[in-house]
Amino acid sequence: MKFSHLSSFLATIALCGALSLTSALSTAQGGDAAAGRVKAVSCATCHQADGNSLSAAFPKLAGQNEKYLLRQLRAIQSGAYPVPVMAGQLDGLGDGDLRDLSAWFASQTMSAGVARREQLELGERIYRAGLASKSVPACSACHSPHGAGNAPAGFPRIAGQHADYIVARLKDYREKRRIHDETAEVMAGVVEFLSEQEMEAVANYVQGLR
Repeated sequence: MKFSHLSSFLATIALCGALSLTSALSTAQGGDAAAGRVKAVSCATCHQADGNSLSAAFPKLAGQNEKYLLRQLRAIQSGAYPVPVMAGQLDGLGDGDLRDLSAWFASQTMSAGVARREQLELGERIYRAGLASKSVPACSACHSPHGAGNAPAGFPRIAGQHADYIVARLKDYREKRRIHDETAEVMAGVVEFLSEQEMEAVANYVQGLR
């Protein structure tokens, strides 16, 4: 591994750990899931009532950790993270509403996905061990061995998520189209050297994680 790549690799791991510690030490009042269920009626059009979207164009929200959901909703509402299909959807909602929505979807169970056999070995290797030659750390370092994420740190659950959605977001990170907070900056560094084939392989593996 080249020295510059090694430095980047170690810096990514260190920042991931620092963000985890900092976030774990912070506290926030959770939302009301029951209230969120009522407020989420309009979300069902794209994400389904329980957050298990049927289309890879929209992420599954069910079972996602509450802290991560709240951070994304705030970023979308403020415009820091522009999502065209979400334009106007959060207008008029207060922070309490966003907390309630996050609590509702977090309380649901994400539906299981199925991985294809093609490139499964490559995807597992990237997820569990990374690619040291490319300064790509293991996905499991932040998202856990089973893809459940790190709730206290706000790192998202990715197990069971639509593979095509994951690939699209990884490309966004690589092209710097999704840089709205520190964790997004970490992801941009992680995927910088991944090829499209490697992105597809790890996304496929993640889709089948349970």
